[in-house]
Amino acid sequence: MIRVSVQTEGFDPGQEQAALEASGGGAVASFTGLVRGDGGLVELHLDHYPAMTQVQLETLASEATARWSLSGVRIVHRVGPLTPGDRIVFVATAARHREAALESCAFLIDWLKTSAPFWKRERYADGRISWVEARGEDDARAARWRTSES
Repeated sequence: MIRVSVQTEGFDPGQEQAALEASGGGAVASFTGLVRGDGGLVELHLDHYPAMTQVQLETLASEATARWSLSGVRIVHRVGPLTPGDRIVFVATAARHREAALESCAFLIDWLKTSAPFWKRERYADGRISWVEARGEDDARAARWRTSES
């Protein structure tokens, strides 16, 4: 069972995780990402191309499902204006065993960071506005999955 949602509304990680726990697997791993308020950040605005984003996230979920024989994947990613402390992303995977659940969850987070088509603009209390640039360390984390075997 794969469920991918790109939305402006908030979400409840407990409800999302409970749905996977009901799938009958032996392990569920999850990650919830929050907007940080570093350096006086007052807003993080996420833009995306809806059709492309949905397809990319579903493709990643399908790849993880096949690679780790998952019984379920849930991805929720928010778009639009967000403030520090807001939930921005939720990823959870269900599998028969913990190793598959944990590895697949890490795989999805690493690839979401680098390949999902989101554009992030930061606005600060002092009036500065900047676009978030790709980070080399995120690319390196994602690259390890190209050569790792599950």
